[in-house]
Amino acid sequence: MPCYLGVDGGGTKTAFVLIDDTGDILARTVAGSSYYFNDGFQRVEHVLAQGITDICTLSGIERSGIDAAFFGLPGYGEASQDTARLAQIPALVLGHHRYICDNDMVCGWAGSLAGSDGINVISGTGSMTYGERLGVGRRVGGWGELFGDEGSAYWVATRGLNAFSRMSDGRVPRGPLHALIRDRLGIAEDLDAVSLIVDRWSGDRKSIAALATTICRAAGAGDVVAAGILSAAVDELLVLIDTTRTLLGFTTHETVPVSYSGGMFADNGFRTLFRRSLDGLAAGYQLRHPLLDPALGAALYAAKRTGSALRAEAIARLTAARDGPDGAGD
Repeated sequence: MPCYLGVDGGGTKTAFVLIDDTGDILARTVAGSSYYFNDGFQRVEHVLAQGITDICTLSGIERSGIDAAFFGLPGYGEASQDTARLAQIPALVLGHHRYICDNDMVCGWAGSLAGSDGINVISGTGSMTYGERLGVGRRVGGWGELFGDEGSAYWVATRGLNAFSRMSDGRVPRGPLHALIRDRLGIAEDLDAVSLIVDRWSGDRKSIAALATTICRAAGAGDVVAAGILSAAVDELLVLIDTTRTLLGFTTHETVPVSYSGGMFADNGFRTLFRRSLDGLAAGYQLRHPLLDPALGAALYAAKRTGSALRAEAIARLTAARDGPDGAGD
């Protein structure tokens, strides 16, 4: 029976899942980071080798028995001089070339919409969109926190910290955000935020992005400034979506499916704001709850790209099991 491997890479963990063409999950496992910008190519090879060894052991299927694989790797395609080398690594650990590589954003899209045409918007530590229509894919955003990632958790958090500083100085009236940030940082004096974030955290991107949950709490507590930050974040995400729609060639008469992933959407208030704003756009969209995790999305994509797309009943079996263990990468 044909089987397909999905690999969803991430900066914290890499998720592996093996499925067959009936929609049964044969094995799952998780390994470490596969972000080569931080850890190098050898680390990526080590992590992929470990994950595939574990998958084969758990499933009882040899590497040669994997009919097709999709590797969604963080950073793939973002440094043209590295792409060819990164694309060769799976062959070293699989022992064959029945695989495709791309950026891990494809896994999120394929999982959230089960490989159907539409757009997935990511608002986690960073932000971007990826969508496909009639076999053509387009990415928008994802330029990094220094001059991009609009609408991401990092973007929200830095604007929240700026608001905290303004409230501390008296440049804007203090709202619930001020006390919530102080409590979250555990600081005795407001200016201690500088040494904490710049020195002790070394400006760590993920640590700063995690503060976005506090901005969401402040908005829920009635902080006008925090609410404005979240509204601006949603507006930025809608620009990404509308731009992706145009680039993919969806017509004005089509209702485009949209799904989402990333930590910002874990907040009910933010998700509700996003839904209402999406519904208010002139172009037609249909917001869908993510159907599958990104690793399963990668496995579906492996089958689809090799001309053996899973049937609707097989996808339904996977969807019915979506409340099982989440091996998604970040």
